[in-house]
Amino acid sequence: MERQSRTTRLVTIALLITMEVILTRLCSLFMPTAVRIGFGFLPVAMVAILYGPIWAGAAYAIGDIIGMLLFPVGKFFPGFTLTAFLTGIVYGLVLYGHPVTHKRALLASAIVVLCFNLVLDTYWLYLLYDQAVVAMLPLRVLKCVIAIPLQTFLIPLVWNRCITKLPPIRPAVK
Repeated sequence: MERQSRTTRLVTIALLITMEVILTRLCSLFMPTAVRIGFGFLPVAMVAILYGPIWAGAAYAIGDIIGMLLFPVGKFFPGFTLTAFLTGIVYGLVLYGHPVTHKRALLASAIVVLCFNLVLDTYWLYLLYDQAVVAMLPLRVLKCVIAIPLQTFLIPLVWNRCITKLPPIRPAVK
């Protein structure tokens, strides 16, 4: 993508953060034991592809905090914000500066879903609610079985078929 102004970059990231909050908080399927399946990963992956790991991590962390403030579900716990930041970092490290293929999307999704969503988030829930990990695992593993193929399919599809077809954003001529 062409070099963008700082303002254009910030507005684009802000729009994608807004989309992440809406897709995560309003367009997700909630299951028992704090399992959520949704599409909030898509805007974060797009920030990662466009701007890299630091921007994606920051965007997802900001989106997590804004979403928690606007749509509180339970207690705020900074561990989930850390998970969001790390998720953006991984998407950026795997997808930024490379062709967006199913293979790369699978790698990013597997790391995020297995390491962060399954292991780290389960640990945060254990610390926060003192629930038995063994009782939480079946539904959390089911989420992984659904999330990895969903992310592997949708990230390249949205990027290659939708985002790359948009006209580039250029500064207004004075």
